[in-house]
Amino acid sequence: MRLFLLLISRSLRQHALSACITIFSVALASGLLMAVFSLKTQTHGAFTGGEVGFDAVLGARGSQLQLVLNTIFHLETSPGNIPWSLYQAIKQRPSVKLAIPYAVGDNYHGFRIVGTTKDIFTDFEYQEGKKFKLQPGGELFDDTRADAVIGSFVAQRTGLKVNDVFHPYHGLLFNELTKHSEEYRVVGILEPTNSPSDRVIWIPIEGLFRMGGHVLRGTGKEFEAKPGEPIPDAAKEVSAVMLKFTSPQYGFTLSQEINGDGKVATLAWPIGNVMADLFDKIGWLDRVLALIAYLVAAVAIGSILASIYNTMNERRREFALLRALGARKSTVFSAIVLEASAIAALGSLCGFVVYAFILGAAAFIIRSQTGVVLDVFQPHWVMLLAPAGMLLAGAAAGTVPAMKAYRTDVATNLTPLS
Repeated sequence: MRLFLLLISRSLRQHALSACITIFSVALASGLLMAVFSLKTQTHGAFTGGEVGFDAVLGARGSQLQLVLNTIFHLETSPGNIPWSLYQAIKQRPSVKLAIPYAVGDNYHGFRIVGTTKDIFTDFEYQEGKKFKLQPGGELFDDTRADAVIGSFVAQRTGLKVNDVFHPYHGLLFNELTKHSEEYRVVGILEPTNSPSDRVIWIPIEGLFRMGGHVLRGTGKEFEAKPGEPIPDAAKEVSAVMLKFTSPQYGFTLSQEINGDGKVATLAWPIGNVMADLFDKIGWLDRVLALIAYLVAAVAIGSILASIYNTMNERRREFALLRALGARKSTVFSAIVLEASAIAALGSLCGFVVYAFILGAAAFIIRSQTGVVLDVFQPHWVMLLAPAGMLLAGAAAGTVPAMKAYRTDVATNLTPLS
């Protein structure tokens, strides 16, 4: 074994540049393979299997996917509004445990402003047994005042603090020209939840109804709220209603009623299945990324083969001397295979650095855009399979130059060079 280690270390030192390039190629291949499959698994689980706290979303007639993306992940535009009366009717049903209205249409520097009720803080559980918590010094908004409670990521990115005042901007895309005249005071900042809610600014739904330029059409006619005057319920409308049922089976009944027979609204249920349909539609992207990773792996294996094979002519005399000193052909063969395996092993270890960099960058982007948090250190079967596969492939690539070394002729290669 000492002889093998000596041969491998000597060869790596003599051909340091080509060895380093080959190790980098293996690291890139191994890291890319691990990152692609881990990213695929985590994003799929976060968007389709993660806890969102609600069983269904009720919204305007249209796409269920658009409805879920708009309300759960705060990514899409609203498909439209539904009458306030529909929210009140659904809320009164015995099988509906919780019904929370959402009204959207404004932002602050790109962060979604959602008008809602205090139920989102007092009764809603974003995960089983977990409710939103305020950071020390904060309080919930008052339905009668221009107050706001902001998510932790909003506070981090905008620098807003408790008692700070800000102006909302009309629309879901930030535009300096669409600033509202109304001012909102930050009364509380939520503790991090590692969910899309961290990117939301919550205000009383009444405040969103009364914001300048907002027109209500609950009655079919335009109604604009006036300061000091109450808004009739008939004029109110909401973007969506977030629903929690006493029994999951009730979702099927309500879906049949609203989606099958109704013409006013759409019920997105179950939420996980709606998101799974999205991933089914973009499954080709996963396959393209996986194909790229496999091609990089193939190039890396080819690099190992080329790196060792190209040094064979320089090392024929070295192998002949070893044979003359009593080394067996099998010893020379094994040394070459072990050298290829060592390069693959070093590359696979460095691959974890590449993996951490790729997944860390992807996790940062995904959190910034969606609020969904990925775990760089979450174990995955590919973290064992990819390095093991690269090691075996490296050893296999080493057999070709090893066979050439095995057939080295001692007498010919020990002939004096001059």
